[in-house]
Amino acid sequence: MATRLGEGVNWIGVGTLYRREVQRFLAVAAQTVGGPVVSTLLFLAVFGVALGRHAPAPGGVPYLVFVAPGLVMMAVLQNAFANTSSSLLVAKVQGNIVDLLLAPLGPGEFLTGMVLGGVTRGILVGALTALAASLFVPLPLADLGLCLFYAVGGSLLFALLGIAGGLWAQKMDHQAAVTNFIIAPLTLLSGTFYAVSSLSEPFRSIAYLDPVFYIVDGFRHGITGHSEASPVVGILVVLVANGLLGILCHRLLASGWRLRQ
Repeated sequence: MATRLGEGVNWIGVGTLYRREVQRFLAVAAQTVGGPVVSTLLFLAVFGVALGRHAPAPGGVPYLVFVAPGLVMMAVLQNAFANTSSSLLVAKVQGNIVDLLLAPLGPGEFLTGMVLGGVTRGILVGALTALAASLFVPLPLADLGLCLFYAVGGSLLFALLGIAGGLWAQKMDHQAAVTNFIIAPLTLLSGTFYAVSSLSEPFRSIAYLDPVFYIVDGFRHGITGHSEASPVVGILVVLVANGLLGILCHRLLASGWRLRQ
């Protein structure tokens, strides 16, 4: 990773890298955008038809209205992670990571460009999913500010996770392992399909340790006005998690960990 001391931020380089990341996933938009939207709608249809009439309505919210924001957020998080992790891993496997390492970009600039690309994909998929879901499920908007905060904060966190995962992975199997054993449990066990408050101990306490729970719960609060945890706690969790993971990713990039092998 190039080191640039005593100079300002290379915004042209950051913008170029960001455009590259956006163009990369838009080139196969049917796979990277359309596919996740359809998959999420299938989840909504299956759970709505199978459980919608029988599942409890947490906080008096109809089950479909309860589960839809969680599915939207799950799509946001998974796609933000997939964009950065796959981009970094493919560059390493194909050998063109050298082009990025030789570019006049410092670790922070490289991290910014890559992460913004992941955030863009996550937000785009989430927005399209929410728009499509609203055709079948009435989605009230209780607090637009909270929705935007958790959507951006959640996608930022998982884009950073994608950077960390992409740096660690040396082959596609490694990335699949991270997705299957870290990302999937974090998202599926975060209260997307059920109310965490309905769980028995110790599972309820374990769920409260999952940072993704606060992201999903906060976003759901922004849509429905109902939440299981304090929105203030959720905001603090998102800010602290992003700060810590951002520092970690910056240090890993600055050290060249698994980039020069």
